[in-house]
Amino acid sequence: MKPIEQIDRIRTKIQALVKKQQALEKENEKLKTELDRKQGLELELKEKVGQLEEQLNLAKVSGGQMDEVSKKAFEKQLNQYIKEIDRCIAMLSQ
Repeated sequence: MKPIEQIDRIRTKIQALVKKQQALEKENEKLKTELDRKQGLELELKEKVGQLEEQLNLAKVSGGQMDEVSKKAFEKQLNQYIKEIDRCIAMLSQ
């Protein structure tokens, strides 16, 4: 095989590899964008679940339908909120 033919073969292979790399980079960007979108959606759904759980707990408390385990869990959650509020107030006071 002549050196020019070898160079042409190598050039052709390099061009194919460059095209493949560009396609992979484009696909990678697309997947990153999709991942970011889905992570944002997951966060929104987690927040919504948390809000709905809070609403359910409040409904149980106001309806007097809480068992002891649920009542203790609710009180624990309230205490955590109070501690967080106190921490925020302390930070604002500084």
